[in-house]
Amino acid sequence: MTMSALQTRPARDAARSLGRSFIAVIADRAWIRRDDGAASVLRQLGADVRTTDLRGNPADLIDDLDEELGIRPRAILFEAVDRPDLARAALTALRKIPVFDTVGTLLAVSSPHVARIEPSSGFDDFVVFPYSPVELYARIRALEWRRSEFETDERHKLGQIVVDKAAHEVTVDGRAVLLTPKEFALLTYLCEHRGRALSREHLLSRVWGKGYIGGRRTVDIHVRRLRAKLGDALPLETLRGWGYRLCAPERPEAEAPPALEVVSAE
Repeated sequence: MTMSALQTRPARDAARSLGRSFIAVIADRAWIRRDDGAASVLRQLGADVRTTDLRGNPADLIDDLDEELGIRPRAILFEAVDRPDLARAALTALRKIPVFDTVGTLLAVSSPHVARIEPSSGFDDFVVFPYSPVELYARIRALEWRRSEFETDERHKLGQIVVDKAAHEVTVDGRAVLLTPKEFALLTYLCEHRGRALSREHLLSRVWGKGYIGGRRTVDIHVRRLRAKLGDALPLETLRGWGYRLCAPERPEAEAPPALEVVSAE
């Protein structure tokens, strides 16, 4: 069966949405051109794909008119295969670009390198090459679901905790909890990046600003205060010697990735 016969209705519908979203593939140039590479597989599934080199500038993925037209990245795939070290460097460069700040990331590696993937690497998920088109599509969708499960424009829900950005209010089981402006800013940022490993340096830069002259211990102090005020309701994990991660919500067992519908090529 040809790849074109593996078109899916969800993927084709997304392709018809006038390119309002795209999947970014960051890979070695040779892999970008391969028929079995992620860019080719995703395009044949109907996705709008933009590519750039692992050693290049990720800003090249953004067009000048994207903001005006409301075009946003829906997921980012780093096709490292046998060079996960290059993917980590590319991820560091990408996170400096605000438009990618809350976008889910997927690392593609060959099977011998799976054991080298660490939780602190910063990637949200991984997939193994050679790809199954069905699995690759499902992994992209799972990234989007994990984001949409907890993120809205003005409100985040963390189990018993509700963070209302518009009202600048936090409640636990309906009880209001008073936070300082920086505690609220830190909690909000963690919510917007839920499931992602964040270093202390990254949190300092994004929450306190690059001009802040304090040290990494500032983050630990504010985390300790959040835990004291929110208690066990706060699903915040400490990554020893590195940073923190607000745990991603568990998906109900019944909520599985959508099945790909095999249709004949048109």
